[in-house]
Amino acid sequence: MHQAIVVFEVEGGSDKYFDGHRKDTMPIVEAIRAAGWHAEVVYFRPEWREDIFTYVSENFDAYISRVNPGNILGGEKGYFELLTQLSDAGLVGMSTPEEMMAYGAKDALVKLKDTDLVPSDTAAYYDVESFHQAFPTSLSYGERVLKQNRGSTGSGIWRVQIEDKELAASITPGTPLPLDTELKCTEAVDNHTEIRQLGEFMDFCDRYIIGDNGMLVDMRFIPRIIEGEIRILLVGPEPVFVVHKKPAEGADNFSATLFSGAHYSYDTPQAWPELVEMFAAARPEIAEKLGGDNIPLVWTADFMLADDDAGNDTYVLGEINCSCVGFTSELDMGIQEKIAAIAISRVEEKHAALALGDVAS
Repeated sequence: MHQAIVVFEVEGGSDKYFDGHRKDTMPIVEAIRAAGWHAEVVYFRPEWREDIFTYVSENFDAYISRVNPGNILGGEKGYFELLTQLSDAGLVGMSTPEEMMAYGAKDALVKLKDTDLVPSDTAAYYDVESFHQAFPTSLSYGERVLKQNRGSTGSGIWRVQIEDKELAASITPGTPLPLDTELKCTEAVDNHTEIRQLGEFMDFCDRYIIGDNGMLVDMRFIPRIIEGEIRILLVGPEPVFVVHKKPAEGADNFSATLFSGAHYSYDTPQAWPELVEMFAAARPEIAEKLGGDNIPLVWTADFMLADDDAGNDTYVLGEINCSCVGFTSELDMGIQEKIAAIAISRVEEKHAALALGDVAS
């Protein structure tokens, strides 16, 4: 065992600081080193893939991915292939492409729609034809939110409502809307609003479906999102803190990103016992629906407040993410030390299991 962990990044992107790293990358590296292991950053470029594989497979026991796949020039395919090669070579992956696709893809919501976590009318569109066929009817039931699979910080996430409120009130649910219906479309990245006709807006959204891993998730708008989004951040199985993200005030504002002016407040998991207990109870079902309980190293679950049939508070899952979770505002909470400890323990557990296997054979 090398007692070494590599941390992958890509060059450029809005998530980088002046030193070229994400602000939360070097704290992880330094925490691993403080624990007595070697750690370093390697930048991924598609043209370096073979050399990176050789260097990393010969010198490291594990990798930690701090790459937003949307920032990779040429797409994520080559990067995912590298990570898979490294796992096949015996390295511990955190997170693996399989985990990113299971926990990080937006259609995780669709896979969970038969649970109490997600509304049953949530849908996903994997091709342009099904989107154009179904969305005009979906919108007849009320406001919707469309979420692209790629991107981050609210890019390509649209709140969609009929512009004419009298028209909206007169529509029979289940009746497809005419393509010239005027819509008010608000993008989560900055809460800007555009007025578009339905047909033209769907044509615009085709870009989110076309290409590798392209798709759109269609989910009902949860009005209480204006009260804020509640994010649980976990390191492995452990909830570390809860972030209450309240959108900036404004009639159509719904985005809970810092870019859009949302206000963040940070709590311990103990401050949200009902939510944390509910999520812990749902974990086995989440694992079953998403294809196995390979818990990501760092991951989040975002919830919105809603009302149950009796008018009591309940929580609706809006997103799970594990591809490249940021935690720059929480570095003083010691999260990097928890990440280092769990990453090292996963490598040690794997090597201990391999050693037992050798003895048994």
